[in-house]
Amino acid sequence: MNLQTLVAANHTSLIQPGFSLLRFGRRVFFFGQKGWPKRSCPTGVFLVDLKNNELKLRATTFTNDSCYLPPLRHPAVTSLSDGEDGEEIQYLIHGGKTPNNDMSQKLYIISMGSSVNKKISLSCSEKDLVGDVPEARYGHSINMVHSRGKKAVVIFGGRSFVPLNQRTTEKWNSVVDCQPFIYLIDLKFGCSTMHTIKEIQDGISFHVSISRNDTVYIIGGHSLENDRRSPNVYKINVNLLLGSPAITCNVLQRHLCFSSSIVTCTCPDEFFIVGGYESDSQKKMTCHKVFVSNDNIDFEEVESPDWTGEIKHSKTWFGADMGHGAVLLGIPGDNKNQTSDSSFFFYLLNHREDDNLMAQSCSQGSLDDQEDSMPLEDSEEFMFSRDGTISEEDMYNEDDEEDESETGYWITCCSDCNLDMNTWVPYYSTELNKPAMIYCSGEGGHWIHAQCMDLSENMLVHLSANNIKYFCNEHIKLERGLQTPKKMTPVMKPLVKRVGRKPSISRMSPAKKSFLRRLFE
Repeated sequence: MNLQTLVAANHTSLIQPGFSLLRFGRRVFFFGQKGWPKRSCPTGVFLVDLKNNELKLRATTFTNDSCYLPPLRHPAVTSLSDGEDGEEIQYLIHGGKTPNNDMSQKLYIISMGSSVNKKISLSCSEKDLVGDVPEARYGHSINMVHSRGKKAVVIFGGRSFVPLNQRTTEKWNSVVDCQPFIYLIDLKFGCSTMHTIKEIQDGISFHVSISRNDTVYIIGGHSLENDRRSPNVYKINVNLLLGSPAITCNVLQRHLCFSSSIVTCTCPDEFFIVGGYESDSQKKMTCHKVFVSNDNIDFEEVESPDWTGEIKHSKTWFGADMGHGAVLLGIPGDNKNQTSDSSFFFYLLNHREDDNLMAQSCSQGSLDDQEDSMPLEDSEEFMFSRDGTISEEDMYNEDDEEDESETGYWITCCSDCNLDMNTWVPYYSTELNKPAMIYCSGEGGHWIHAQCMDLSENMLVHLSANNIKYFCNEHIKLERGLQTPKKMTPVMKPLVKRVGRKPSISRMSPAKKSFLRRLFE
């Protein structure tokens, strides 16, 4: 067992707790950033480039027929292999939390797209579910079982929001354990059925699940209701009968109390469990090897790697399975002592005896053309060429890429800005996955969130459509002070006509005029 320290390089600030790793052959992809996808990779999925102990993320594209895949943290992920060489050909992703602090109930299928011009692309499709659809959740598990020549997807556990009729303003984002039901999904038709297990009375989340043939083992996990970590191992057997499937559960006493651990497979019958917590204040520093046979599961504590001082003294850690017995671990770090843009230290834990095998499988040395993988356009639509690759006209230097955590849609636009990229919810009907902004002409010009300026949607559309110069609250006073008062032309008052009889006009006779003329001579 070998522990390697990794040097975090570009885009590694996107790696946050709750991420997932997808392995297709020799390629490993990162999925599940904390915020909405940035301009560097609007798809939110990155190719993991690991060589010379340096960790980099490379932008990845999707095929034209792919659906939109939002960034999801703590989803349930499982792989599907072709059965010949055991290589993963598809991944199932269910649930998870979005950057808006919402929960997903959708099921996505991820696979490798066709490789054109040595460009790597993924394909994503959403599977429509009918019947007893599992509610939106996170921290749960998903597995594939095979029985009587058929296969089904098993979903169990997790946490969800408090029901709407029980949510209050103070506890709007409170979560509870999902009911301990077993959901079986026919992947071909999308039919979902719910089954009750009497042996499991409490909800469980952040557990470990291992499947073999028609059996799923639920290991560890945490229950919010009684605030305890289960010491039992639940052996769930699924018999896919022609009519209604039969599900049985046996409780095995193994006394392994942990949660949030990571499981990795080294061979079809051998697994490793690493990481996690034994209590709220104590990390699980021991490692266990798991042996799974046709009708039994055994655990063996193995010698732990030489943990670094940072790992030993860190209160929290997280990670994900890279496949082939490798685990990517992360712990909080001090940005002042780091040269990268990440706020975490990363380690590669390899359970294989042949360390070179892991280095070869993770290294992308044969994929040097990915060094300059290009981003998608900064728009609400994905821009692809006909062959599913990014247009060569949009080449750019990633070193010149602006960090949108400091500029762009997620800036602190004013002193009263209250927009948080982790909890942002669309405010205007025209918004898709980013907040609306308006350009302020004050002090050289800058962008400001329309919501922070209390602009109505009609006013925002009016200002944008008519290209009207706009000043934010902080610059409107300055703008008014610089303006010269306009000269006001006097208002001409209209003559008021007298109401009543017309004024009499006196007329003198010629004799009277002659008399007056002689009088003044």
